Amino acid sequence: MPSGYGYVLPDQNGWSRYLHFQAAWAAVLTGLIYAFAGLWTSHFRKNLFPAPGDRNWRAFLAVIKKHLRFSRPDESEAFSYNALQRVAYLAVIFILFPLVIWTGLALSPAFNSAFPFFVNSLGGRQSARTLHFFVSASLLLFLIVHIVMVILSGFAGRMRAMITGVVAAQKGRT
Repeated sequence: MPSGYGYVLPDQNGWSRYLHFQAAWAAVLTGLIYAFAGLWTSHFRKNLFPAPGDRNWRAFLAVIKKHLRFSRPDESEAFSYNALQRVAYLAVIFILFPLVIWTGLALSPAFNSAFPFFVNSLGGRQSARTLHFFVSASLLLFLIVHIVMVILSGFAGRMRAMITGVVAAQKGRT
């Protein structure tokens, strides 16, 4: 059956599906390493879970509103997570990534036959496919926002800090 594409890769459907599964396993394995490292080093508790001052919802929402701006953070907040970042990271780590894995597994006929409850609780395979698409789109949006933020905040300095873990003082930047 013609695909409508001007150029068709050999075994296009099998090739793309193979790459999708390989990327999924890479995401699962690196996610597990990240989760174990985060638990081992107490990264989640120290850096991501709300700080004691953020537990009051009214104050928490005020902090989030304060950080919903498109300006550079001052020096005191530049290298720590604010309340909005904490919520975003926790949602990605503990909600979106597990959900994308669960919905991805639910698309497998073998998983459906072995664990029908997990597929049926999503509303069936078609609902799982729709959820998988929207959760994946949310993760892609999260990635794009991060790339834009790194570019806007000084690409070279931020990349150096991410790779080496050493933060160089930025001259003349606020």
